[in-house]
Amino acid sequence: MIGRLLHDFNTEFEEITPGPEALADRVRELLAGDDFVVLLAGTKPSGLAVLRFRPSIWTAGLECYLAELYVQPEHRAHGHGKALMAAVLETAKARGTDYIEVATSEDDVAARALYERFGFINRERGADGPLMYVYEREL
Repeated sequence: MIGRLLHDFNTEFEEITPGPEALADRVRELLAGDDFVVLLAGTKPSGLAVLRFRPSIWTAGLECYLAELYVQPEHRAHGHGKALMAAVLETAKARGTDYIEVATSEDDVAARALYERFGFINRERGADGPLMYVYEREL
């Protein structure tokens, strides 16, 4: 089910996906460690949040990266995103996290609104601040 949700997420946003089975295998591997958490929403489930934790250079606590947050389109506007975000905050606090980082595209207005409702601020692009670019390179 987790592999299917991740596959659906990438497919919806026209990103490459290795397929549900490969994603499920990878998630099983990552869940064997203590720095990877998957939270689920809905009875099916119909949504998920993926968290990664690591020691912080800047504080004594951990930092958390909200790597993925997804609710299937037909289950949106039913509170699943809010429930996931509440669980994200609760889980991060329980693990001793000092802050959570998340990245989303400028045109994903719904995601940005959800994050802002939960107190997230865009630190990289204020009225006088710079636009942040996120780079990646495949190896």
